[in-house]
Amino acid sequence: MSGTDATPDPRAAEPTYAGPTQAGPSPAGPAHAGSSSAGSSSAGSSSAVLAGTGPSYAARASARLAGGALRVFLVVAALFWLLPTLGLLLSSFLSPTDLNDGGWWQVLTAPSRLTADNYERLLANDTITGSLLSTFAIAVPATLLVVTLGAFAGYAFAWLEFPGRDWLFLVVVGLLVVPVQVALIPVSELFGSIGLFETTAGVVLFHTAFGLPFAVFLLRNFFAEIPRELLEAARLDGAGELRLFARVVLPLGGPAIASLGIFQFLWVWNDMLVALVFADSAHPPVTVALQQQVRQFGNNIDVLAPGAFLSMAVPLVVFFAFQRQFVSGVMAGAIK
Repeated sequence: MSGTDATPDPRAAEPTYAGPTQAGPSPAGPAHAGSSSAGSSSAGSSSAVLAGTGPSYAARASARLAGGALRVFLVVAALFWLLPTLGLLLSSFLSPTDLNDGGWWQVLTAPSRLTADNYERLLANDTITGSLLSTFAIAVPATLLVVTLGAFAGYAFAWLEFPGRDWLFLVVVGLLVVPVQVALIPVSELFGSIGLFETTAGVVLFHTAFGLPFAVFLLRNFFAEIPRELLEAARLDGAGELRLFARVVLPLGGPAIASLGIFQFLWVWNDMLVALVFADSAHPPVTVALQQQVRQFGNNIDVLAPGAFLSMAVPLVVFFAFQRQFVSGVMAGAIK
């Protein structure tokens, strides 16, 4: 072997360097990636901390003050709204002498003046007690008829197919805008010719006729929101229309029916115009009886105050007794 052959090649001893390819990572890639990930994690943690803190103390305090102010406003508004009712209630427990000496607010300083003598005289008044019975005899049948007929008609307009259904429903909706005053004279002539003028049946029929358009409109819209699949499933099980109406539609429409019953009862109970025209003058409803007390005795506050409060207490009892159904019906109609 010669000396030249033993000498190593300088090019072979030089270290080889493979440059970064286009697809490969750069030398500084891992370091930069670590720093960027660390930066993003720190930013995420800082945002999480900021998000966890929520609104500032000033924002929470202002929200609480706004909520408290709203509650105070609602309480004050409710007190002003109930002030006449409270005054009527306290006036009904004051003697005529005390009422002439001052207003009902004297009870706040002298509660010993309260007495139940006015209610005793009221219950001894045959005109007032008879008028309460007459009002029940008018309001209950008128409410039941409107609810029953309105439910049947609402189901028919919602789910039964018959010629002219849509046009007939438009006629029913149009009847909603007809005022009661327009029908007083022609209905009086009609009732006079058939012997229903100044009878309880005539007043009931009048209230039923004018309450049906709203009942049909309300219940038809409510029944139309019942899923068709539910009714079809009941029909496949062999249920007829009457059974379908009684077993499926009525339970689902209970809130709307209860709301309609409350509205109708309150309208009939508080009515004075129709009762003044069509009711029996010998046995008038309570609104007409109280009006006659004013006309006959003038400022007979010791009879009018307990009578007015008693006539107002019955609708309040009915409303609070069915308050849950009423709210459910209103909310269901709002959601649908």
